[in-house]
Amino acid sequence: MDAERGPVRSVLSGARRRPAGAPQALPAGPAARAGRLPYPRRPLSTASRPGSPWAPWILMYHSVAVEEDDPYLLTVSPGRFAEQMHWLHRTGRRGVSTRELMRAQAEGRADRLVGLTFDDGYADFARYAVPVLQQYGFTATAYVVPDLLGRVNDWDSDGPRKKLLTVDQVAGLAAAGWEIGSHGLGHQALPGLPADQLATQTRESRRALEEMVGGPVTGFCYPYGAVDLAATLAVRDAGYDYACAIAHSPLTGRFALPRCYVGDRDGGWRLRAKRGRHRLRDTVNGLRRSRLAGRRRRSAR
Repeated sequence: MDAERGPVRSVLSGARRRPAGAPQALPAGPAARAGRLPYPRRPLSTASRPGSPWAPWILMYHSVAVEEDDPYLLTVSPGRFAEQMHWLHRTGRRGVSTRELMRAQAEGRADRLVGLTFDDGYADFARYAVPVLQQYGFTATAYVVPDLLGRVNDWDSDGPRKKLLTVDQVAGLAAAGWEIGSHGLGHQALPGLPADQLATQTRESRRALEEMVGGPVTGFCYPYGAVDLAATLAVRDAGYDYACAIAHSPLTGRFALPRCYVGDRDGGWRLRAKRGRHRLRDTVNGLRRSRLAGRRRRSAR
């Protein structure tokens, strides 16, 4: 297993006082409904380059819970998670949602910010992760599957059944200031899908979440981290502002942001090493893209 990418599940297997600016405690009941928002087209950004703003450091979590049966290594214990957030705080970093991170990158003020993402929409995000994040004034993004809310993670055939957030919980999180992003429909991998299914996965999941949270949903996360060019174009055309993948690749950019897998074994020194490896891979990937672009320019002359 690649420790940077984390466990890639087979697509075939189916508190203290809240600091100022931190998300509020969860209110009861769903947020007000809102109408469907427009889907503007935006260009794909260029891939990562040395010094490029398109590969910030983003940590990828799934479940924060007490779990003995964890074949996919998706679970971080509450105690370990608290240690990891303390390490970020102690080293002068602040965990933020991907939305906030991208905005800060564009404004040139993201040097000490770290993206915190939670895939799949497990209910333990609200129970275990949110109180710790509030303790440090951190924010985060939860990527949820709108048509599976209130159910369990049936797509993980060999793993334990974990409860997913409910519709009311998702609406409450959004109302309290936490970013809610789309994880598609049915937790289905996007590469290889025909155009109409890609449009449904990206547009309809966004529409459902926007109605649920009463506001815009601008972030997408590819199920299983699986992405190809057609998927990035579908996400762009659906009107998202960014999308999260996992690995560095030729598609790395605003619509395929690489992330760093975090597991229960990761203490401070391992996180520091993963940070260094992320920067190295970003640099190498950028150099490869620069050489490729140079060859294309020369061949076009």
